[in-house]
Amino acid sequence: SLLRFTAKRLFSTSHSSVDSKEMKKFQLLAHKWWDEEGEFSALHSMNDIRVPFIRDSLLNMTSNYHLGKPLSGVKILDVGCGGGLLSEPLGRLGASVTGIDPLEDNIRTADQHKSFDPVLAKRIQYKSSSLEEIVEESMETFDVIVASEVVEHVADLEMFIKCCSQVLKPEGSLFITTINKTQLSYVLGVVVAEKIIGIVPEGTHEWEKFVPPEELERLLESNGFSVKTVNGMLYNPLSGSWSWMESTSVNYAMHAVKSGAEGQSSPTDALPEVEGEQPSATAGTAV
Repeated sequence: SLLRFTAKRLFSTSHSSVDSKEMKKFQLLAHKWWDEEGEFSALHSMNDIRVPFIRDSLLNMTSNYHLGKPLSGVKILDVGCGGGLLSEPLGRLGASVTGIDPLEDNIRTADQHKSFDPVLAKRIQYKSSSLEEIVEESMETFDVIVASEVVEHVADLEMFIKCCSQVLKPEGSLFITTINKTQLSYVLGVVVAEKIIGIVPEGTHEWEKFVPPEELERLLESNGFSVKTVNGMLYNPLSGSWSWMESTSVNYAMHAVKSGAEGQSSPTDALPEVEGEQPSATAGTAV
């Protein structure tokens, strides 16, 4: 089909969104993903807010769900899944999760960790792959894509978003968390986090690659997404915990929905919004 042909041309692997410098950086840390006090401690505690944000945003769009497993039947692609820190809690909520990461060592770590839990072992599958490598076999396959702390590491952001759109079903949801490109984010995200308190390994972030929410929104809207929510996030290094805040000047989370098959608004738009129990999903500024 024409769609497949254009996809093939667009995403031929000669031009990849994977940045080899970034790969080398994470290679050295691949065995440390599940050390809650180690280099990834801030990502462990981020689950306390990013998991409810994803769960509640999705529940707000539907009227029927299973109480014990609210994400039952939802197909999620976790892009840049690392060692599976976010794939696992999403699997526990009932979702069927595919986690992809270009680093084989990350996938090995993730596979080993999920194998301790037979329920998760069935619900999650991991693949060592870049996003564009799975586009062709996964056209309009997923209900949800999660790209948490990933877009600040990709080589070509617009291509990355186009790929996301290709593998999402119409009206599917895309969740992104990342770092803004401000003076404050440079001071906190690079200088303080890496050089002063060392919660993030030195060289993890390049400020030039940080993405302002305005730019991310513009890219999403021009590629067939409608941005629903933008929430600021705040990390407290003393308590090691995350909270929602109005300001997006350092970290932020975004929820966008791919437009329907004919570009019409989704049928769920007509449903009254169900307020989530957690204020987290609706905290901050809804766009």
